[in-house]
Amino acid sequence: MKVHVDMNLCQSHGECAIVAPDVFHLGDDDVLVWHDDVPEDRRAAVEEAVNACPMAAISIEDE
Repeated sequence: MKVHVDMNLCQSHGECAIVAPDVFHLGDDDVLVWHDDVPEDRRAAVEEAVNACPMAAISIEDE
């Protein structure tokens, strides 16, 4: 699955990094960094991150 983050919406709150730290993390400059190609077995964690994002900046694209 592909993970997309709209950086026009993202404000680097880091909620996604709390629930799925293997997919999302805040870089040294507090800008969100993520893996955009994520194994299907991590879907539940990514969906939780989608729901946790206060800016609704994260979406999942099925391949």
